[in-house]
Amino acid sequence: MTGPIGAGALILIAYLIGAIPFGMLAGRLAGGVDLRQHGSQRTGATNALRTLGPRWAAAVLSLDLAKGIAAVLLTRALYQAGPPGSPEWVAAAAGAAAVVGHNWSAFIGFSGGRGVATSAGGLLVLSPLTLLVLAPILAIVVWLTRFVSLGSLTAAVAGPLITAMLAALGAVGWAAAAYTLVAGILIVIAHRDNVARLRAGTERRLGERAMVATDDGR
Repeated sequence: MTGPIGAGALILIAYLIGAIPFGMLAGRLAGGVDLRQHGSQRTGATNALRTLGPRWAAAVLSLDLAKGIAAVLLTRALYQAGPPGSPEWVAAAAGAAAVVGHNWSAFIGFSGGRGVATSAGGLLVLSPLTLLVLAPILAIVVWLTRFVSLGSLTAAVAGPLITAMLAALGAVGWAAAAYTLVAGILIVIAHRDNVARLRAGTERRLGERAMVATDDGR
């Protein structure tokens, strides 16, 4: 695929890949649970953990991660033409579009998750060095505080800084730095309610379960 039309088509496809609501599908398979009606009302792995349990959460996490990977790899494979360096920028835009799709999925009324796993999938392809640094930072913050949201927000802020430093050193391209900036902004926007609860002291900690009723009343 070539030119602006090809790039636009691939970015749209990336959005649709990101919009696949794996959390919703997992809830249905787990007993007719609509994640949007429980816990944080988000469709990502953290709410799946609280409402469906660890096995379903692991599946949702893996599939949401795969959405970001697939969006970037597909674009890299199909978009070849343009000015020097443009394929990587189009791939970065596709990765960001997948995060938008995950957070605001057209398939479920423009609701969704918070974009952490899907953005990590894109980052794994665009700048694995950034992810190598960010993963332990997120893990340490969550381990110390038991707040997944705080770990995610810390990673969202640190990601662009780390990737910009790597780009300045020539280790990664500036398209990857732009991707981490956009993805970080999208993650922060999706965590606005978490920020309010963190400030109010009412945010749920990791391990706290949400009360769940299935569609048949159980």
